[in-house]
Amino acid sequence: MLGLQGKTVMITGASKGLGKALALKFAQYGARLAISARGESLLTQTKRELEALGAEVLAVAGDMSVSRDVERFVAAAEAAYGGIDVLVNNASILGPSPMPLLLDYPEEDYAEVLRVNAIGPFLVTRRVIVGMLVRGSGSVINVTSEAGHTGYSGWGAYGISKFAVEGLTETWADELQETEVRVNMVDPGEMDTDMHALAVPDCDYELADPSRATDVFLYLASNKAIGVNGRRFEAQQFEWPEGDGEDERER
Repeated sequence: MLGLQGKTVMITGASKGLGKALALKFAQYGARLAISARGESLLTQTKRELEALGAEVLAVAGDMSVSRDVERFVAAAEAAYGGIDVLVNNASILGPSPMPLLLDYPEEDYAEVLRVNAIGPFLVTRRVIVGMLVRGSGSVINVTSEAGHTGYSGWGAYGISKFAVEGLTETWADELQETEVRVNMVDPGEMDTDMHALAVPDCDYELADPSRATDVFLYLASNKAIGVNGRRFEAQQFEWPEGDGEDERER
């Protein structure tokens, strides 16, 4: 059993793509959702879809790279649910499309990508993790990328920001290794999303639906992953540990 029923799962960037797929999947397993995104219209639509599944949902529009928006979101979630069990730092932006080489990268765009993609997860984690430490449990899952593990020409500030996310994950994990709070990261792989269409506009190969990348997030959020800390997972290659097949997981 995953033990997700009644847990509070906070997901940033949850109005579309992977974030929305994760929210829908966690709702199917009985989790309570706290979701955010910068665009209110799509976020409201996602909230309605989650509620149609019977989920309890708090939706707060905001920019998670801005401290006051982080505080407003997290404080609202804590007031509504009493605490946050799982945090998925998913919100990110690509930057200019097509992505320029670093030599041509506009300074303002470079700074914005790093602010949203690297500073945002730091701010949200720093705020949420206090409550997790007090309660003595918690799982933080950061979304990374292959471009954050290997430097690729043309991936510019986005790839560099994901390198920062990987360093942030490893540092948090090491600092928290003597606690019951765990911090891991997931590379979801190439998916059929708006962001990928902007990043690779001439893509001529099949892409995975975001729902195919959700299992590893369920695992890391669950009781099965207690003690798993500081690791990097590739979502589309993930296989459940032996004995944790689909038939043994609650709906």
